[in-house]
Amino acid sequence: MTEDSLDMLARLPPGSAPVACVDIGGTKVAVSVADAQGIRGKVSEPTAKEGENGALAAQIIRMVAASCAAAGVRLEHIAAVGVASCGPFVLRDGLVELAAPNICGGLAGAARGLPNDWRTALLEAPLKAAFPIVRVENDGVGALEAERRWGALQGQSHCAYVTWSTGIGMGLCVDGRVLRGKNGNAGHAGHTFVSDNDDALCGCGMVGDVEALVAGNAIPRRFGALGFQDSAALFAAARAQQPAALEVVDGLCVVMGRTLFNMAATLDLQRIAIGGSVFWHNQDDLLPRLRAFVAGKLPALTDGLEIVPAGLGERVGDFAALALVTE
Repeated sequence: MTEDSLDMLARLPPGSAPVACVDIGGTKVAVSVADAQGIRGKVSEPTAKEGENGALAAQIIRMVAASCAAAGVRLEHIAAVGVASCGPFVLRDGLVELAAPNICGGLAGAARGLPNDWRTALLEAPLKAAFPIVRVENDGVGALEAERRWGALQGQSHCAYVTWSTGIGMGLCVDGRVLRGKNGNAGHAGHTFVSDNDDALCGCGMVGDVEALVAGNAIPRRFGALGFQDSAALFAAARAQQPAALEVVDGLCVVMGRTLFNMAATLDLQRIAIGGSVFWHNQDDLLPRLRAFVAGKLPALTDGLEIVPAGLGERVGDFAALALVTE
């Protein structure tokens, strides 16, 4: 999908009040404003992880104001704020707080190196005090809704969106219904197990789960000693046919392939769309391996299953938040 066509999709009906779109990841926070002119005024910053556990919410409130200024929109005209965030979530008095392993350092402790001891980060309560309407959802759910409305999952009643980025997350849909769970945490398959490992520490405090093995932030921790300080270095070496890099990439795809198969076998899916920075920038290397891993395994469940790139590309985060506050 071209940038021009994406811009057209993002335009609200004429006369609509502007809304703010917030995309919270373990690495960065991005905020935009959407109105009849489209998604505008995007600002991005590293995710706040220092100070008191209200720092992230304060950052978002400040960034919404900055986005409004960049877009030429008055802050008081913002009608709603959609927040697509990495999770998991904890509900306190019915309001979402984040217990995100890549943000809250109190979950796994000092071994993960985060500069705080938060067990949760405040989110929904401060935002509701600042804005008239706030909807917070797991970013996998937001991306799933966006891909079903505008992207690669249109017309699909049994589908999933998978992000392969700083962390690993999913949004799940069966029989046309988006799955959320008791606290809005359905889809956290990044914290499931598909192999034995005793040294890959996840930010959630567990060792050897999918996220600890293959997420973007796992690559330097696990393979830095081999010279792969980030995913870009790893995949550049793999494209240069370096044997060590090819072995690592193949291993990553076994872990993710098992994860996708588990989701397909559990939910009987028609289509899985994959996004996120690790996947998106390396999809020519990853997509054929993932398709090949799943193909032919228990055909009653995998025949007809499509594994495709996200239709909204690198802008799925913007559209995920927009989908939460527009019909």
